[in-house]
Amino acid sequence: MSSRALGLNGVAVALSLLLGLTCGDAAEVPRGGTLRFLVEQEPTTLVTIAHTAGPSTRISPKVTEGLLTYGFGFKPQPALATEWEVTPDGLRYSFKLRPNVKWHDGRDFTSADVAYSVKLLKENHPRGRGTFAFVQEVQTPDPLTAIIILSKPAPYLLKALDASESPIVPKHVYEGTDPLANKNASAPIGTGPFVFKEWVKGSHIILDRNPNYWDPGKPYLDRIIVRFIADQAARSVAFETGELDLGGGPPVPRSDLARLQVLPHLGSETRGYEYNAGMTQLYFSYDNPILRDKRVRLAIAHAIDYGRLLDFVYFGYGKVAPSAVSPELAEFVDPSIKPYALDLAKANRLLDEAGYPKKADGTRFPIRLYANPFNLQAAGDFVKQALTKLGIAVDFQFFDFSTYINKTYTGREFDITLESLSNTFDPTPGIQRAFWSKNFKIGLPFSNASHYANPVVDQLLEDAAVEPDAEKRRALWFKFQNLIYDDVAAIHLVAPDGVTLFNKTIRNHTLGVTGINASFADIYFDK
Repeated sequence: MSSRALGLNGVAVALSLLLGLTCGDAAEVPRGGTLRFLVEQEPTTLVTIAHTAGPSTRISPKVTEGLLTYGFGFKPQPALATEWEVTPDGLRYSFKLRPNVKWHDGRDFTSADVAYSVKLLKENHPRGRGTFAFVQEVQTPDPLTAIIILSKPAPYLLKALDASESPIVPKHVYEGTDPLANKNASAPIGTGPFVFKEWVKGSHIILDRNPNYWDPGKPYLDRIIVRFIADQAARSVAFETGELDLGGGPPVPRSDLARLQVLPHLGSETRGYEYNAGMTQLYFSYDNPILRDKRVRLAIAHAIDYGRLLDFVYFGYGKVAPSAVSPELAEFVDPSIKPYALDLAKANRLLDEAGYPKKADGTRFPIRLYANPFNLQAAGDFVKQALTKLGIAVDFQFFDFSTYINKTYTGREFDITLESLSNTFDPTPGIQRAFWSKNFKIGLPFSNASHYANPVVDQLLEDAAVEPDAEKRRALWFKFQNLIYDDVAAIHLVAPDGVTLFNKTIRNHTLGVTGINASFADIYFDK
């Protein structure tokens, strides 16, 4: 039988009320106010059609929506699609679209926009290149029906349609342009509850209430001011003094969390990060011949103390995560995989055997180490210190977010990078992008930056992506994890916990697995 979800009938409304996903009668909800929302690093784009960067996924869904949203437990809920049906063979996904939806420029939202957006995601999105790889076509039999036709099953597809992951953008704005250079990236036109007003680089973004939003009465807020504060100490002060209302990630140094969480005007929340399943990893550049030697990679793996990294850099907020699959994805992670043991003697022996003995100055060879700023400079310092003990001359360079993206994924100037690639809702879109040889594309953020190429790994990833049987698919992912671990293709370190800080007057900031990456249509101040 086909699976079917009706999003506009009384049953769905009653269910959402039961789950606390609506606020009751709109007349009872206090309206107005300006939400001061922290996004720590300034984004490079305000639309996630070709990006998975954290700052962009925080902002994009407020303006640009997806076909579905997801409550806790990954339960799909209507957004731009009100009904959906999947055929038993998993090759045909039919969506009934919401009527009377307008783009912010007044044009009608139609199925043509869905078809064009899927095309862009398949061609340009770091994860979408895998998620939508088997899309043959998107049929548009009428303006309010979109039918995705696949050549092979994609068992993860129904979880991939959130605004933060697979945004629906206006065809009339993108058609005939380079999507990576389109003006919509910096002044977006969407269908969402908030309309873009201004972006003052280095300072803030202003999003204003959409008076013509398809959900009458929403959003409740008048305005969102997105603040960028790169200095960690300044963020803590801003929350402490009430200058900021909401932020996540966590938005402040983990060393400050315990102090801030007990302040009477602040609350904290750890839910809402399930869709992301964040990880911290070390990726090697296989363009560097030194790092193509497995003995060198294994030596580096044996130089790092996972538990100490978690305790001293992340203050215990998280889990040691030695597998490529996050512990958050319990269905797929192989718990038998253990961290590479801290063993400096073995590490030094491996480097000697690889032909890199210590020279007179005590060093073996130089490397350039980068770090995604979401991993904190302290994490890079920790890795540098560990490798220095082996005689590796580490040039650790720590940049702002946009510079990091450019130097890592376009310039490819790194040797090792401390990354923050999430597993997302499923390992195929979350992990395949980093190890699939066909996903190496210069300039594409959060793709296969390593330039890793292994035909056996490619086949496992491709088989897992289309395997409809849950147990067989799980077995494929177990085999992949162990192969990657044995090859030391990358070093997976920790799965940091997400923590949201919020002013206690705010309601409905976390209503599902996407947390503060949601639209904020339901947020209001309890005055």
